[in-house]
Amino acid sequence: MTSAAAPSGLALPALRWPGIGDLFAALSLATVLLFVVAALWPELLAPGDPLAADRSALLAPPSATHPFGTDQIGRDVYTRVVHGARSSLALGFGAVALAVSVGSALGLVAGLTRRYAPTIVMRLTDIGAAFPELLLAIFIVALFGSGVLHAALAIGVAGIPYYTRVVRAQALRTRAEPFVEAARALGLSPAAVLWRHTIPNALRPVGTIATLGLGGATLAGAALSFLGLGSPPPAPEWGSMLTNARSFLTMGWWAAVFPGAALTVFVASTTVLGQWLQRRAEGRA
Repeated sequence: MTSAAAPSGLALPALRWPGIGDLFAALSLATVLLFVVAALWPELLAPGDPLAADRSALLAPPSATHPFGTDQIGRDVYTRVVHGARSSLALGFGAVALAVSVGSALGLVAGLTRRYAPTIVMRLTDIGAAFPELLLAIFIVALFGSGVLHAALAIGVAGIPYYTRVVRAQALRTRAEPFVEAARALGLSPAAVLWRHTIPNALRPVGTIATLGLGGATLAGAALSFLGLGSPPPAPEWGSMLTNARSFLTMGWWAAVFPGAALTVFVASTTVLGQWLQRRAEGRA
């Protein structure tokens, strides 16, 4: 028996089964959302007090009572990892938000204006890009002091040159696109062409690169905290938890492994998700 043919002139949409990349992207998105829930409502996942210490259970190994064990002063590591997501993700999201907003604005100025503004913006961008991001962030924190806000500010400022260059390049490319020329030929005003066509298309890759940069910004924030320049103790934060536990690795490896695993999983998830978005934008997924 043969299957019925489709009516003449009617094209049936092709079914596309999700590939392995789509499944990994979905899993990564679910993981990132779980971390966001932990950052916004940590009490839902760990109702305990992250600062409460049990002197009778110092460096206790993982058990039913303490799934991730306890640290050197008896604090529950699982509770601190969950509550530490707030400071760690605040560093990452805050830094990316600052870098994206300022970098995109400067990139648009450099790509869509003429005369002296693009030259000034790009020379300042070249100066900022000449310094390694983490080194520049450490310098800024040394000037303004430690803390989550200052650390996010430092990492965000260090990331501005990258977004400036990306948006400028995209803006220059968009200005020469045929659809922009067609919009001008149809009689649209320069302002209408700018706001309807040029700027939206110039900012199109920002979401993808921001997702890719989120993991790196969170990792940089943890590095600053590891160096004592981020979230001050005893507040739970993945980087500070790592630096506090490094002296007890032989006696209680779990106090360092689980915060490090949380940081690794979050960075890997944002990277996989960002790469999937990039492939989608390029038509490869």
